[in-house]
Amino acid sequence: MTLEEYISTHSTPENDILASITRETHLHVLNPHMLSGHVQGRVLSMISHMLRPKHILELGTFTGYSALCLAEGLEEGGKLVTIEHNDELEEMIRRNLARSPLGDKIELIIGDAVERVKELTNERVKEFELVFIDADKREYCAYLEALYPFVPIGGFILADNTLWDGHIVDPAYDKDKQTLGLRAFNDHVAADERFEQVILPLRDGLTIIRKVK
Repeated sequence: MTLEEYISTHSTPENDILASITRETHLHVLNPHMLSGHVQGRVLSMISHMLRPKHILELGTFTGYSALCLAEGLEEGGKLVTIEHNDELEEMIRRNLARSPLGDKIELIIGDAVERVKELTNERVKEFELVFIDADKREYCAYLEALYPFVPIGGFILADNTLWDGHIVDPAYDKDKQTLGLRAFNDHVAADERFEQVILPLRDGLTIIRKVK
């Protein structure tokens, strides 16, 4: 048994709906490794349960797995908004969300993350206590700045893939735009006094950021 398998077997199992989404994603979607998966999904759920947010924002829905995990910890009457750029995934996402009793708490928006966040916050939601960023790695800095006004002091931002399979410290990827985007993001957050942060070596790297100013 590998260490990864040990961790998985000693973590709360994913429910049947999430397990089914995992199977279907691997069968029908390119790059299924982009799925959050069992252990990271349980971490997202645990963080959400600890915070009990009223509003959650997710950038990068993929097939809906992480949205359902995050929605598990919503405060009663709370809502999660998730934005996905790839409209080819829309039908599958909506089908997956509809299978869960949490689906009614989730609003899917298809479009550009930065632009739709501006529209959304101007129209309805004034702040998000919890944000999960898992979209275009080249745009992480832009996402952070777009989101900043709408995260309250003490609110949390989770950024996925911040170790990028080790590429973040590998000179062989010095010209890779996604790696460069993540390096810029990590450096920006580390130097920004508005935030406190820690990078967890979970899966592909997960940074937990708390807004303090």
